[in-house]
Amino acid sequence: MDWLNNLFFGSGIAHSIVVLALAITLGITLGAKLKFKGITLGITWILFCAIACSHFGMTLDPMVESFAKDFGLILFVYSIGLQVGPSFFSSFGKGGLSLNMLAASIVLLGCVTAYVIHLISGVDIATMTGVLFGAVTNTPGLGAAEQTFHDITGVANPDIASGYAMAYPLGVVGIIFSLLLLRWFFRVQLDKEEVQVKAEKGEEPQVAHYDLELTNPQVEGIRVRDLKLLTHITIIVSRIIDREGNEFMPDAATILHVGDQVRCVSDQANERTILLLGQKKEIAWEALEKNVHLVSKHIIVTKPTFNGKRIMDLKIRDAFTITITRVRRAGIELLATPELRLQMGDRLTVVGEQEAVDKMAGKFGNSTKKLDAPNLASLFFGIVLGVVLGTLPIMLPGLSQPFKLGLAGGSLIVAILIGAFGTKWHMVTYTTTSANLMIREIGIALFLAAVGFGAGKSFIPTLVGGGYVWIGYGVLITLIPLLIIGVIARKGLKLDYFTLMGLIAGSTTDPPALAYATSQSSINDRAAVAYSTVYPLTMFLRVLTGQLMILLFL
Repeated sequence: MDWLNNLFFGSGIAHSIVVLALAITLGITLGAKLKFKGITLGITWILFCAIACSHFGMTLDPMVESFAKDFGLILFVYSIGLQVGPSFFSSFGKGGLSLNMLAASIVLLGCVTAYVIHLISGVDIATMTGVLFGAVTNTPGLGAAEQTFHDITGVANPDIASGYAMAYPLGVVGIIFSLLLLRWFFRVQLDKEEVQVKAEKGEEPQVAHYDLELTNPQVEGIRVRDLKLLTHITIIVSRIIDREGNEFMPDAATILHVGDQVRCVSDQANERTILLLGQKKEIAWEALEKNVHLVSKHIIVTKPTFNGKRIMDLKIRDAFTITITRVRRAGIELLATPELRLQMGDRLTVVGEQEAVDKMAGKFGNSTKKLDAPNLASLFFGIVLGVVLGTLPIMLPGLSQPFKLGLAGGSLIVAILIGAFGTKWHMVTYTTTSANLMIREIGIALFLAAVGFGAGKSFIPTLVGGGYVWIGYGVLITLIPLLIIGVIARKGLKLDYFTLMGLIAGSTTDPPALAYATSQSSINDRAAVAYSTVYPLTMFLRVLTGQLMILLFL
């Protein structure tokens, strides 16, 4: 049985693979099974299982440990960057700026709280940085801090991971507890909040179609493309029934007349716009389609040649006699404006004759099978750029040595830029949600397992030797920023409670807190919207501050 003992407690490639896989398997299993009132540590159990394995004699070769940790972190942050990239810059508009500023304040106040505790307690700044990121349940920040420490000193510091591990469990609980404290402090009644949100929801822009009969004399004789001059919003007219009862599909030059019945598509429809044009009218388009053969269908863009192309440049109306009304991307409905650039995986809503729709579908691909395989070339090319950027020395005033974004920071920035602007460079960055999630989960699993094995030998001695106080420090770092900014957001900016919960969950990038927040309402998604609004910037700031805490104060 020596071979079995060597496999688990020896050395070599087979041993490393076995112990990594064992820790990951146990961690994921415990994360799925162990819950308390719906709260779970999830995949973070991998860290604790790896610590336990290391404590009982299972070790990793230092080179294998370093590779698994760095490559896993790169995969994790890069997949996140690709996911948030398309919405990263747009998240600063339409009220998102104030939410992002509040989230940035939470990040900054957490760093200040950790630094003050460092000064008062005497705990070294590297360990306190680990406690900080455990308290806010942010693993990429931990990775950035560990890597920066290693770059500066040339050695690893297991206390960073130990501080993270000790603060993490109560960090998860503390974030949700802060939501409960704010609810109690402001005497929030969920039913009243629901009524308020429901009243405001009608004012929120969303892509929708509506049927009108044109009755305003000012509409007489104007062209479809000039509707924006009258209504001051972008409107796509997909179908018209003229005064003689003929149904047809208009183009931008089509002249409108009083008495025409039209189907409009817009993301800013409101009663004022409707009154400017005419009055709502229910039109049985389905019955008419049998006579004129106009259909509305969905077409999926699956050919790379259309990736990054603007709708106006494709001249769809001339080539196919078809109108694109809407584009669904990553679960979000977009108005098909002429300037909108298409991406692989976009689902187009088109209107036209059946034969023309079929031709267009063939031209654009419309094959979901082509979307199943991730584009590995762009993935690894992006990783190359991320590593190059992360290792690039940058001289900053006040620092004794060049600043580096690090593997995590560089990869995250490149992924965000590729996700946001890759289509302009005709890069195919589309991956299915399942593929992106698979890459992300493999990356974080490798990272947490490697970190756990690195910290395992010293974790119990550190805990017994006084490290348990780090748990209390973590609680303070969790609660103080969230409660202060929560009060400001609620009392000063009058945020509704559901948006406030999403803000707090997003500023800590904490999925359990988001799950709790979304469970509080079954009729609105404001918590999820706020979470996704602040998540990109927060993730970037966490990685950046993880490095700055070490660079500035070590």
